[in-house]
Order: sequence, then structure tokens, then C-alpha cells
Amino acid sequence: MREDVGGVTTSLHRPTTDSSRSGPVRFDSFEWQEQPPSNGVPRNAWGRQSRRRSRWHRPYTFLLVMLDLLSVLGASYIASFLEKSRAGLNRPWGFLDGPETFFFFAYIALPLGWLLMLWTSGTYDRRYLGLGSEEFKRVIRSSVTVVAAVSLLAFATKADLSRGTVATVSLSAVVLILLGRVLARQVLHLARRHTGHGAHRMVLVGTLPEALEVYTAVTRSPAAGLIPVAIHLTDGFAAARGIETPVPVYAGRDVLSLVREVGADTIAVCGSASAEPGELRRLAWQLEGTGVDLVVAPQLTDIAGPRVHIRPIEGLPLLHVEEPTLSGPGWLVKNLIDRAAAGLGLLLISPILAVIAIGIRLSDPGPVFFRQTRVGHDGRTFKVWKFRTMYQDAEERKATLEELNESDGMLFKMKHDPRIFAFGQKLRATSLDELPQLINVLKGEMSLVGPRPLPADDGDYLGDVRRRLLVRPGITGLWQVSGRSDLSWDEAVRLDLYYVDNWSLTYDLSILWRTIFVVLKRKGAY
Repeated sequence: MREDVGGVTTSLHRPTTDSSRSGPVRFDSFEWQEQPPSNGVPRNAWGRQSRRRSRWHRPYTFLLVMLDLLSVLGASYIASFLEKSRAGLNRPWGFLDGPETFFFFAYIALPLGWLLMLWTSGTYDRRYLGLGSEEFKRVIRSSVTVVAAVSLLAFATKADLSRGTVATVSLSAVVLILLGRVLARQVLHLARRHTGHGAHRMVLVGTLPEALEVYTAVTRSPAAGLIPVAIHLTDGFAAARGIETPVPVYAGRDVLSLVREVGADTIAVCGSASAEPGELRRLAWQLEGTGVDLVVAPQLTDIAGPRVHIRPIEGLPLLHVEEPTLSGPGWLVKNLIDRAAAGLGLLLISPILAVIAIGIRLSDPGPVFFRQTRVGHDGRTFKVWKFRTMYQDAEERKATLEELNESDGMLFKMKHDPRIFAFGQKLRATSLDELPQLINVLKGEMSLVGPRPLPADDGDYLGDVRRRLLVRPGITGLWQVSGRSDLSWDEAVRLDLYYVDNWSLTYDLSILWRTIFVVLKRKGAY
């Protein structure tokens, strides 16, 4: 039987359970047709992992192992070359015993030991590969452990080991390993975006609103490698009538058979899809040995990992959400970094600022800088510094262009704004017009990274939007590196609020790093 739901033709099959039963379809009624139901004890625990359908991580892991091995060998070679050049022929390798000892430890023992530590630290775990900072954190922690172990071993054996050699090998290896993994991740992201390889195909199980929310979240980032291919409704087709869906919708189906039919390798349980105690556990049992992954997407969204902790109480996993860290030592360090970087940056780029100022004066008579009142931390207003990119009568001409506004929120945006002069358009495309905001950072009114500063006369900042005032606005931020002016107002606000709720120094550094590539691509800058 076929039924059309919201313009998408979907397959409708009779439930395998009692049709008179109301409520969500029970998970324990599903069964995998190609093997008997599991009782929670797989017959072959050693071979179970090898039967997973998604196999992209195996060649990817092999690539990482090779890159890590080459990185450590390269670090040993760099240390050998530098130490030999510095010490001459007396102790060219930092060992009294001569080159044989160095070659054994540098090119055999150390690389194998480093790989073993990376493996035991979980740096090859597919849960951390391809997205997020956890992979890099584990690489650094395992590297610190290796250095500590080498130092302890040298002290215990009283080996006359050159401290310069150890420092050179350690630093070089960490840098090369991280660079190799960044390169491998970029290759994986390109494959996921353009070919679909290296991705997980998901079946979303739950009510339609919950499934669509998860769909929107996972498709925001193609680099994450999660591709929803079907939705299985637990509340029947009635809830989906007249609603357009991005993927086919099913109901009353055997979920595991549906997974095989659509070629999926992951089941995502959305929100409150598991209506009865024990159903989710039994589903996990049934998936053992099938090669299908099970993930649970709670209704709690836009909360990053560091704030979420699982605390099991008598077998019940409680999801504990910490408050956002908006004060303390981390914020003090952030403030110090902001002031120091702003002061040094203004000093270094002062010649560039002077050239830009001359270009503006030659393009259009008038002031070099544009000063506008913006809303900052805790609702305090300040005057933002920017290079002027529009003609002097831009504010008067704005009233005649309101109907051409391409933004759906508080800001006025046009891709081809006639109020911008030619040199100003180049400044906007390269984001050089934002450089004077380093003055605001130096004065403590802004930060290097934070939500974008909004004009004081655009709205009353009530509701969710007001929460972004808990931190200082930034020159760059999550909004800027995620699409800039190409994003809708709601999406921009969501990204700003996500930053406020999940701020960390590591997150700031990652945004600054991403800003470089966004500026070079000039995407969304107008």
C-alpha cells in the first residue's frame, strides 16, 4: 500500500504488532530477519565489530596510523639533524653510547611506543574522528604521557640523554601529528560534502517534530557525516498528513528491515520515542551483531559536550547539564588575551590602517571612520569603530531602500547596496573594515571572539536575543565563521546563543582559526 505524505511518496506497511494497541510502536516487536533475536549476549564478541556496515573509519584509521608514524619518524630525524649540527662529532645524537642506541630508540622504540599510547588514549576511536576537538585533546594528552614516560625512564636508568633532543622530538612530533590529522580531517570533510563517502546513513525514529528537529541539527554540518535517509514515525501517519518532509516517512514498519531497505547503518532515537522502560535497552540488544549503530538524540539541543555529563544512578543514566562558565579564571585569561592581542595588533598593522585611511579619503570626501552606537555587555552601549565604506548620505538613502532589504531580522543587508563606494566594497569583502574594532577590544568594550554587536536602535532585545548580552560582542564569532550575511536572522541568533552557552578558550581559538579561512574565501561578506 502506498501513501503520499506532504508531497513525498512514502511506503506504508501494516504494523507487525496489534493494530488495536494505541501509542508508540514498541521497539521490542522489531526483529532482524537475517538472524535470530539477540538476548544481549553476542555469540562472537571478537567478530562483532568487524560486521559493522559503516567501514569508512577502517581505511581512515589506517591513514591516521601511517601519518602518525611518519610524524614521529620525522620528529626523530629533525632532532637528529639539529643535535648533530649543534654538537658536532662529540655527541651528535645526545647519547654516550653512540648512534646505534639513538637509532634504536628514535626510529623503532619511540615510534612504536608513541603509536601504542595514541591507540590506548582513544585517538583512533571513530566516535572522535572527523569532528570536534576531542581527537586533538587526546593526541596532546597522549603525547604528554609519552614525554613523561621517556623522562622517567631516562632518570631510572641514569641514561645520559640530551634534554634538547627530548624537547625537539616531543614538540616536533606533536606539531606534525596534529598537522597530519588536520589534513586528514579536511580530506574526510571534502569526501563527505561532495561524494557522500565516509558518512553514516541514519533512520530517525520518533514523532515527526522530534525527528525533524534532529534532521535540521545534523544537516547543518555536512562535515559531521550524518545523513538522514528516512523517518520512522512512532505516532502513525496521521501526524504527518499535509506536512512536507525532506526524506521519506514510514510508520508501522519493522525498523531493522527498514534500515536494510534504505541502506542505513545508524538508528537515531529522537526525543521521547522510547515510551516504555526497557524498550531502548532491548533495541540495543537486538542491534548487537547487525552492524547497525544506535544513537539517542535527547530533546536537549544546542548544549556542547563539556557541559553535559552522564551520571549513572542504580543503572539509570542521568544527563546532568552544568551551568555555562561566564566568569572565573577562564574569563580573566580571555580578557588578558584580548587586550594584549589588540594592543599588539594595532601596533603591527598601523601602516595598513594608514593606507586604508588614504584610500577612503580618495574614494569619498568625509570622515575615515564610521562610529555607531551598539549594544554591548549587560546592555551597555558603546561607539563601535569601523572604517567608513558608504557614502556620507547613506543613512538618508536607507529609507528609500527598506523594501529591498534581504535580511529577515534586525539588520539591513543588501548584496549590491548602492550606498557602498567601490573601495568600501573591497574593504567589506576582505573584512578589513572591521580592523579598527581592535580599539574597542583594547578599551574592553568588545572581545576578539563573541556575538556580533547589534545597533542600539534595532529592537528591544527581549526574550532569547537578550541572552547574547551576557558576554561582550566580538570582532569575529560563530556567526561570522558559519555563513555571515548568508544566514537567516533566527540562525544567526541561534549560533550566538550557542556560543554564549558553550564558551571556552579552546572554542575561541578554533573560531579564530576558522576566521582566517572564512576571510580568505570572502563568503557571505557584503
